[in-house]
Amino acid sequence: MISTEIDPQWIGIGAAFLFLLVAGFFSVRAYRRRSRRRSLLARLERIAFAAAHQVLVPDGMGGFIHIDHLLLTPRGVLVLDTRRVAGLIFGGDQMSDWTVMGRGHRYTFDNPQPALYDRIAAVKALVGDVPVEGRLLFSNVGRFTKGIPKWVLMLDGIEVEFPALERGNKRSPPYNPHAEAWSGLVAQLRPSPHLFTNL
Repeated sequence: MISTEIDPQWIGIGAAFLFLLVAGFFSVRAYRRRSRRRSLLARLERIAFAAAHQVLVPDGMGGFIHIDHLLLTPRGVLVLDTRRVAGLIFGGDQMSDWTVMGRGHRYTFDNPQPALYDRIAAVKALVGDVPVEGRLLFSNVGRFTKGIPKWVLMLDGIEVEFPALERGNKRSPPYNPHAEAWSGLVAQLRPSPHLFTNL
């Protein structure tokens, strides 16, 4: 009679192999997330005098509003709302919901423009006459099929609309006309518990 018992040693080897496979999978995913984060922060650093990431800003009504990234650029303060949305994106200024179609799935999400306007208004209330603008920064894994809605910016286009600063040298840093207002803004920020969006 042939024995069907499996040697416990092989069971242990199989379990160890499976564990290493799963651990390797999650390690690669974590590495890719960290890599995308470093790449995004490097891009933002190139276009800004200073930056604050994942912060809460007073909303003027006793509460706070989350902002992914605040940048001080030569044009003023830039509010960035970052989105990693994979697939074909159907969105427009007058649409309350935007639709995403990807590999075998379809879903909708709220038009992010109104929330961006709220964030811009909250920052404007804190910086006086300094110009404030906002952008919805989408990763390159998505694509808008019917034209890009207002204030939407794809990741590859950020340094086109906001060129990198001429850094000069340490003894002669680039002139920053809004440094005082920026310092006052930063003093009112709080760390946000929201997770970092890795584009």
